[in-house]
Amino acid sequence: MSIPLESFPLIEDTLNRLASESILAQPGRDDGLIPAYSLLGELSEQTSVHPEINNHIRQMRDALEKRLDNAQPFDEGSLAELKAVVDWLPKCLLAMKNGKEPLPFGRQAPAAASEPPAATAAPTAPATLDTSVDVMMDLNLEENRELLGEFRAEALDHLNQIEAALLTLDDAPTDKDALNSIFRSFHTIKGVSGFLQLKPMHVLTHEVESLLDLARNGELLLNPTIITAILQSRDAEQVMVNQISEGIDKGILPHEIVLVSHLIREVKILAANPSAAPTPKEQPKQQAKAPQAPEATTETEPVAPAPSFSSSPALTTAPAPQLADEGLKAATPAKAAASQNNSNAPSSATVRVNTEKLDGLMDVVGELVIVQSQLFESARAASDEGSALQRNVAQLGRITKDLQHTAMSLRMVPVKPTFQKMERLARDLARDFGKKVTFVTIGEDTEVDRTVVEEIGDPLVHMVRNSLDHGLESAADRVAAGKPEAGRLELKAFHQGSNIIIEISDDGHGIDPARILAKATKLNLINPAIQYSKEEILNLIFLPGFSTAEKVTSVSGRGVGMDVVKRNIEKLRGKVEIDSFVGKGTVFRIKLPLTMAIIDGLVVRVGSDRFILPSTSVQMALRPAKEAFTTIHGRGELLDHRGRILPLHRLHRRFNIPDAVEVPWEGIVVIVEFNGRVAALLVDEMVSKQEVVIKTLGAFLHGLAGVAGGAILGDGNIALILDPASLLTAA
Repeated sequence: MSIPLESFPLIEDTLNRLASESILAQPGRDDGLIPAYSLLGELSEQTSVHPEINNHIRQMRDALEKRLDNAQPFDEGSLAELKAVVDWLPKCLLAMKNGKEPLPFGRQAPAAASEPPAATAAPTAPATLDTSVDVMMDLNLEENRELLGEFRAEALDHLNQIEAALLTLDDAPTDKDALNSIFRSFHTIKGVSGFLQLKPMHVLTHEVESLLDLARNGELLLNPTIITAILQSRDAEQVMVNQISEGIDKGILPHEIVLVSHLIREVKILAANPSAAPTPKEQPKQQAKAPQAPEATTETEPVAPAPSFSSSPALTTAPAPQLADEGLKAATPAKAAASQNNSNAPSSATVRVNTEKLDGLMDVVGELVIVQSQLFESARAASDEGSALQRNVAQLGRITKDLQHTAMSLRMVPVKPTFQKMERLARDLARDFGKKVTFVTIGEDTEVDRTVVEEIGDPLVHMVRNSLDHGLESAADRVAAGKPEAGRLELKAFHQGSNIIIEISDDGHGIDPARILAKATKLNLINPAIQYSKEEILNLIFLPGFSTAEKVTSVSGRGVGMDVVKRNIEKLRGKVEIDSFVGKGTVFRIKLPLTMAIIDGLVVRVGSDRFILPSTSVQMALRPAKEAFTTIHGRGELLDHRGRILPLHRLHRRFNIPDAVEVPWEGIVVIVEFNGRVAALLVDEMVSKQEVVIKTLGAFLHGLAGVAGGAILGDGNIALILDPASLLTAA
């Protein structure tokens, strides 16, 4: 049988990717072994209708599978055989396009006199590694500390831009804006690292920049293999920037060599063999020569100016001047010229500030809020309503509140960098799993407290991994189920009141409650005699040791993922909700406070002590009727609240407080909810509702069940902030 013509473009694309992997492969190394094995599997499926071609592909795949099973790298023989298959397949396809029989394996096609030389005759890059670039970076901190500090900040911005733009190019290889953005970023890092004599960083960025220049000129179209190589180069740059950070912040000079020679070699091979990647069908000359951006002209200037560091992320997209390798001597006059050229530029609207200064400002504002509350209490006790003192204190309160909100806003950062890391993770895992995934982000400009952003990264990693591994089906299974071949993974962020909501949703096969219940029963994690709601069953996946994976892999199967997710989110005073439908998909919803420094709390009194309940956990407060209470043996005191039976917890017994209200219907019951669990807390009275500054407790009280921290009230007394999650768990 013959291969249908409509299948040829897909086969050619797979073949081009396989050719790229074969060029990068070396005897004695396993780089490219797994991708080549996977691509041969794709080719085997695509050519299954032609037994002769398919047979050679399967034989090659079986040979690589044996090497993988025995943990063996490529050798000369297997590599030569792979390259023979890669050379033979295009000739077979060409013959079949022309209506001829495919060429037998091992024979060369007769060359026609009129045919031009094959494109594969392009010169190949040298196979040897230039290990002279694998050296320790010399930071020369005494002379360069200030320059390194500015370079570090700017390089981090550029590395984030590079990653985001590469992920864009992974979906749209011809996106000129993304390509130019990457080129500018590598160009800037190359120039400044050369000026600071950071050799491995400078040489690596120079080679990547040369590769990107080919793409900008239309000589090369970026494919997944090339993008992966650039991403790996970007990661190496990140490691070196981290070494600079350690040197500046901790005085620890680089003590490990970041190996870049193998990355430089791969980039050189890809640059020297454009035919290894699919090229555009049409590349108009005029488009390639059209003026792009101002940085294109600085490329050819013989003398380069000194480094120009921006004081704001807003300026990092501007083209940075190229630096001469000769040093400061040639740079000084050019620096003055650059300064003169920028004299008419608009001033920056933003400025970088050390995070320690922001934390210090937040602490001072917190103390100011406490003093303002104390002044308010004193003024109310010492003067009449409407007096000048009370009016002045009220005005102070308004100003303090504005200052507090401004200080809080300074700590707010967008979740975009975190979402960008998840996009990179999804891309890499999709390649590993052999799944096709469309990753979508919504609301990535949503802002949240810096502390929350730092802590939410690990939970998101676990959840994205689970969605790709357990949630999304393989392409074949999706097609069989009537779904699009590519699965959809969506990461969404938005504000809801004083909280931020982060949703991770997929359109996979969903979570089967029956399967979850059966596995939990088998593991003795639940009581089989109890009837559980769907919500309670879905929440079982957060139990330690629980996993539905049939086998343990490098990604999942050990049951140590989702319990960590829940614990980390609860540590942030947040909660996780699950909404899933079998066959349609799953949504994980994370609800987090906007800030970790100040909370809106409900102050309650128990005996002579006062406690603060986070308003986000309080549903309502009421004085219930006597007949609503009952006691059941083995389950304790219960409250019938609108037909729903809730457990009753007495705070005075939990904390051993004397002289508190003992009769429930003579006190106040506060209904609290956390992670789907609802309970009633008995208190003496409601005092007030106010914003309080969270203070951490000392080591003596650290880890006290039911307590999240402390706060200083307006009268100077200290109140404990209760943590409903650990409080209900302990009870």
